[in-house]
Amino acid sequence: MEIKTLEYFVKVACEGNMSRAAEKLFVTQPNVTRQIQILEEELGKKLFDRGKYSLNLTGDGFRLLKRAKEILKLIHYTKMEFTADEIRGDVYIGCAESDSIKYFARAARNVQKKYPHVHFNLYSGNIEDICTRLDNGLLDFYITLQRVDVSKYDSLILPAHDVWGVILRRDDPLADKKSFTVEDLLDLPLILSREALREEYPTAFGNNFEKFNVVATYNLLYNAAILVREGLGYAISIDKLINDAELCFRPLEPELKSNLQFIWRKDRLLTPQAQILLDEMGNLYKKKPSN
Repeated sequence: MEIKTLEYFVKVACEGNMSRAAEKLFVTQPNVTRQIQILEEELGKKLFDRGKYSLNLTGDGFRLLKRAKEILKLIHYTKMEFTADEIRGDVYIGCAESDSIKYFARAARNVQKKYPHVHFNLYSGNIEDICTRLDNGLLDFYITLQRVDVSKYDSLILPAHDVWGVILRRDDPLADKKSFTVEDLLDLPLILSREALREEYPTAFGNNFEKFNVVATYNLLYNAAILVREGLGYAISIDKLINDAELCFRPLEPELKSNLQFIWRKDRLLTPQAQILLDEMGNLYKKKPSN
């Protein structure tokens, strides 16, 4: 499978038309058609459903498009790394929603002052998506609240923790409470984080977790806050993320905390710019990262 063939495939998939793809690639249409045929023959899969005026990706075509884009990005990153005459380039970081991201921000600020051609790209998503990107080399680091596989990843624990609690309307009668216990939550319509459904909630609430009245789940807390503001229910989340005059935060009792980890693959050589960021993180937070 040649790089050129993947480039042709991605262009055809994006344009949905052989002729337009050929124009964008500055080649002839028969050349593009032949490359797609070669790719389908090599994989033994049909990649496009051919209509009268357009091409539509098949299920296998969609799968290949995702992989092809990842491969081409890696090639681009590699070329940039080896052709630069000074330290420059991008660092790619997957991020959880947390006020503790400020610790990464401080390290990134210091790196950028010393190396103005280093840039940082933040990516948010669910843990499976981010870990897949980290494993495939599309991300250099992941800042996460979740526990990770220590056989695959090295980590730096950031010097802070996030406190979990309930987000509710300020005019709600329950806003007078200083904190919420598990028993308080049992009769409430709850809006829960899909990420925390894996670990934090079951650990904190035990068997009571199965009794919860879950009316909605969320990936982004901003969306959950709107649901709370409109009266759908009560969101269980970490503190310091929502700045809304109509809402307030009350911690859980007993206290539930999560540490934030800065992780990277053990078996992957980092780019120079990523290594500089990692060294700065280690210097700031009094722990020398292991490679």
